[in-house]
Amino acid sequence: MQLCICVIYVLQVRGFPAFVVTMLAAPFLLLLLFPFPPSFGAQLPNQGRAKDVPIATNGQPFPWDRMRLPKTVFPLHYDLTIHPNLTTLDFTGVARIQLDVQEDTSVVVLHAKQMQISNALLLAPEGVRPLWVLEYPSFHQLALLSDSVLTKGRKYEVQLGFAANLSDSYHGFYKSSYRTSSGEVRVLASTQFEATFARAAFPCFDEPAFKANFTIRIIREPRHISISNMPKVKTVDLPGGLLEDHFDTTVKMSTYLVAYIVSDFLSVSKTTQHGVKISVYAVPEKIDQTAFALDAAIKLLDFYDDYFDIPYPLPKQDLAAIPDFQSGAMENWGLTTYRETALLYDPEKSSASDKLGLTKVIAHELAHQWFGNLVTMEWWNDLWLNEGFAKFMEYVSLDITYPELHVCILLLLMTSFLGKCFEAMEVDSLSSSHPVSTDVENPTQIQEMFDDVSYDKGACILNMLRDFLTPEAFEIGIIRYLKRYSYQNTVNSHLWESLTDICNSDDLDEGRMKHKEFCSKRDLQSGASKWYSGDELDVRVIMDTWTLQEGFPLVTVEVRGREVRLSQERYLKTDEPSLTEGFLWQIPLTYMTSASNTIHRFLLKTKTGQAEMSCTCQKRWTWVKFNVDMSGYYMVHYAGDGWNSIIKLLQHNHTALSSNDRASLIHNVFQLVSVGKVRLDTALELSLYLSKETEIMAVTQGFGELVPLYKLMEKRDMAALENQMKGYIVDLFRGLIDRQEWTDSGSVSERVLRSYPAAVHLPVDVTMAVFVIGARTPEGWDFLFEKYRHSLQMSVKSRMKTAMAVSPLQDKLKWWVMMEQSLPRGDGFRDEVYPADLREHRGQHPLDGTPTCLCCRLGWINRAAETCMKICNSKGTQK
Repeated sequence: MQLCICVIYVLQVRGFPAFVVTMLAAPFLLLLLFPFPPSFGAQLPNQGRAKDVPIATNGQPFPWDRMRLPKTVFPLHYDLTIHPNLTTLDFTGVARIQLDVQEDTSVVVLHAKQMQISNALLLAPEGVRPLWVLEYPSFHQLALLSDSVLTKGRKYEVQLGFAANLSDSYHGFYKSSYRTSSGEVRVLASTQFEATFARAAFPCFDEPAFKANFTIRIIREPRHISISNMPKVKTVDLPGGLLEDHFDTTVKMSTYLVAYIVSDFLSVSKTTQHGVKISVYAVPEKIDQTAFALDAAIKLLDFYDDYFDIPYPLPKQDLAAIPDFQSGAMENWGLTTYRETALLYDPEKSSASDKLGLTKVIAHELAHQWFGNLVTMEWWNDLWLNEGFAKFMEYVSLDITYPELHVCILLLLMTSFLGKCFEAMEVDSLSSSHPVSTDVENPTQIQEMFDDVSYDKGACILNMLRDFLTPEAFEIGIIRYLKRYSYQNTVNSHLWESLTDICNSDDLDEGRMKHKEFCSKRDLQSGASKWYSGDELDVRVIMDTWTLQEGFPLVTVEVRGREVRLSQERYLKTDEPSLTEGFLWQIPLTYMTSASNTIHRFLLKTKTGQAEMSCTCQKRWTWVKFNVDMSGYYMVHYAGDGWNSIIKLLQHNHTALSSNDRASLIHNVFQLVSVGKVRLDTALELSLYLSKETEIMAVTQGFGELVPLYKLMEKRDMAALENQMKGYIVDLFRGLIDRQEWTDSGSVSERVLRSYPAAVHLPVDVTMAVFVIGARTPEGWDFLFEKYRHSLQMSVKSRMKTAMAVSPLQDKLKWWVMMEQSLPRGDGFRDEVYPADLREHRGQHPLDGTPTCLCCRLGWINRAAETCMKICNSKGTQK
């Protein structure tokens, strides 16, 4: 008690207000009077915890000691007024937050990062009262202390003034800039809040589960415009010649989806069939490159509106091309933001691959308007529920809305769905991989979740489930999921429950007629009818084996007469056997045989020696192919004479298998060589059939597996073998190379292949090959760099950047990194080279299949090797 009296005396001497003295003394009194946590009265959020009390910036105890916010209060509505000054490069604002009190408390803990807080007030029914503010920067947290109890079940408002500098990074509310063709540098301000950067723009409850409505006002100069998530309802004149734009109130959403931009952009607009206004914004000199994106967005938003059977809930959807944007794109609700290279398209300068890539990015971000925005993961450990679904829907949507692109079978390897699964497997085969759903706590851990596992593996396991459930059943299940949890937050189990027993649900009454017809015919669906009874299969049990453990299985197939024996183990590139023990998947297997084109399905639940499957075919098999079309996220090893039968099939009738099947066989056999399961001569013998191959997937996969072997021989000075390997590769692809033409004609597959192998206007589809070859010499690299700096065609700049990044000229690459670090913002070069660019081309060289991560290739010549590896292994293309 004497200690408490001393604390009160010191605070009074220092001039603290009486209500503050009372609040700060209260914890000491509670500790003295209640050695255990009381079960009544106003409780501080962290009572009962034994951890050391964190200390606020003013030296006082901070009343919360966890990284995650307490659940004592929830935000209902934010009223935000924000004034960015593009001359002084700072901003001020006022946040008024309506709160719903869940437990009696006198402390409100929320987020704020690197900003000055002022005029903190509690707006209670009893009147306006000041709040005492404590800051704990380590957790980016504020504590607002009230001298009265906020009562459970009542609603209050807090009001906070705030000020900060516009960020010089690419997160939060940041300064962006671009250079006009005349050399003028123009400044704008834009936002990027995912995952934990809204707190750097305004005080908020910056966790995805704290959803609320937002009413936003932006103060600006007349020479600029402002846009935000919702349409502008009015503009008010302010003293000093300023304008204040008032935007309509948003739907209920998470803080990371809030967005606003102040700029000199121009826009073009159209309206969808469902009445949604679509606008594309860009800098004035590039507004003529927005037509394709506008039409694609209209087509895709209409598709999603129909496919999900849930109307897009906002009156507008803006797409903004930001000149200075690190992420590939961001799904802010109603205002998606993109790199210029991901949104701008010039039909005279852009290639077939550019069109495909741009359409995929737009499809990804618009899919997020439902998966991620309408229904949001509860916490970042289930980020894949957002990103895996959006990645998966890219391919579903494009396959249906853009059949001319032949998305399923004729895509460039590095941007195809199959290629993404191979990329994910490469990461997932390492001992450093992590489960799709992984516990994370702090912002650094959260940011690391944006990787190939969350995006690509997430999409691949969803594709596997869709294939096994059938597309119709899967569609019914995800619509059920979206309708059940609209404007809410979910965990893995919510999705699996929605996909289980889909035809025995009241939700079906809200669905479309085709869904009812599908379920009425389920008894006729022999291949998948077992999925319609919740008693027979549990989707959650199956999918937990794919989301809660890292890695993927290798299925070994051994044919004995008419019997097929199966076993599974973890595929792992390691010499440590213990790391492969204890893993078991429930694997939705598919297979076909020489006997018929029928696709058979089997759920493998057990390990070696415990799973056995028989077939009662009328004629003897000559071959069996598992993982039809590579629809499953697993690899297959054909034991005994299995690989020989596959090789014979490919040599005599390779078109008996799809191009995806052929690509997966090439991938699997060379991967098995790398772990000693298959001899190299077997893999090379299989590759002989490539002399007859014409499809992009199989060609690029074969090229990508063979060229690294040649490079390995080259690096080891094995001259004789090197020349033999070079001759072997050239002979395999000679016919295909000889058929290429210097034109832009032909199918998507032919055009992409043309760009792959091999002051005059060049056909756009061959420019990548020309740029890459040209950048191999110092003179060519310098020439390309000058063209890059002055070009306004973003797709051309992107190809030039790729070509320079994969150049073998180490001194040029090192200079590039040094330039990026030393040039000021606003320079035309630095503003388009971000940390994400250092990993953007990781994987395979566009011509020879060798590793291309610029940062990794430079790691051995500087001290940043460890940082480089982290950059290259993280995700940097799109959110």
